[in-house]
Amino acid sequence: MIKAAINYLSDPLYSFTLFIILFVLAMKRMDIVGTKKFGLALLIGVLAIFGWMVTDPVFFSVISLPDNIPIIILNGLVFWSTWYALYRGHQNDLRIAAGEQPIEGTPENREKVWAWPNLVYTELFCGILCTIFLIVWAIFFKAPLEEPANPTWAPNPAKAPWYFLGLQEMLVYFDPWMAGVVLPGFIIVGLIAIPFIDINPKGNGYYTFKERKFAIAGFLFGWLALWVYLIQVGTFLRGPNWTFYGPFEYWDFHKVVAENNVNLSEYFWIKMLNVGLPKNIFLREIVGIIFMGLYCVASVPFITKKWGYKYLPRMGAIRYYLMVFLLLGMALLPLKMYLRWFFTLKYIVAMPEFELNL
Repeated sequence: MIKAAINYLSDPLYSFTLFIILFVLAMKRMDIVGTKKFGLALLIGVLAIFGWMVTDPVFFSVISLPDNIPIIILNGLVFWSTWYALYRGHQNDLRIAAGEQPIEGTPENREKVWAWPNLVYTELFCGILCTIFLIVWAIFFKAPLEEPANPTWAPNPAKAPWYFLGLQEMLVYFDPWMAGVVLPGFIIVGLIAIPFIDINPKGNGYYTFKERKFAIAGFLFGWLALWVYLIQVGTFLRGPNWTFYGPFEYWDFHKVVAENNVNLSEYFWIKMLNVGLPKNIFLREIVGIIFMGLYCVASVPFITKKWGYKYLPRMGAIRYYLMVFLLLGMALLPLKMYLRWFFTLKYIVAMPEFELNL
């Protein structure tokens, strides 16, 4: 029963929703998350649950694949480093609230040393340790190489390298042009633009959370919920035919889930009005165009009135509206995911004539 419940809750609709709920609670209760007790309890809990799950032969067969073992290690490093940064930030917030300096500002932590030899030696030793680790890894674990490429046969499931599995999962919800070019472009441009948009000097040189709640929460949501989570789904929960499988569900190659995804224009003209699709492209997609127009334009005043009024005077109009534009682009991914799950919606705007499918 427990395994069946985990398989059921691992469905992207439920697991993603649960991930968002836990993320929001973590951001709101930093007084609990940013403590050593929470970190220790979380570590023990995760190790205990993972140890129990490993005893299942199906789960073990998936995570023990040569390609998946490094991802499990990376998962542990990502979540540990994220918690540690939040912990350090919470400790500094308590010190600042008490009228003290951040830990990084105390005299014993402000001592400066030369890059040579201190930094160079540290980097050299880290490089040597990483080299030893990779050599040992290569000795005990064989490289996951397969037979030479055969144009008459394709692996099932055909998966990209782990660092592209987030993009491959996006292909379930977006047009290849959007998932492979536009959204990654948004990510790259957004990351490049952060130092120019976020000019708040607080938090420079020391850990903090309370002084930079919005910036930290926004970045972590995009990183953990919209990238790391998608990699987990694509790696461990997508099996043959790119069908979803629970952690304890056997990968049956004969399992086929039929999905009848429908464009918004088809919902409006065929299902609601019971007429055929107009021949004019723009008339056919008018509902989706209006929807996207409201999302991109009409939502900006609402966001500004709700909470953006605090940032507009400090950031200036150009920085503020650029930030809102990037946030709307980031929020488009979870919005499209939920529209697919609840309404089997394929595209909001479907214009294959112009290679434009949203």
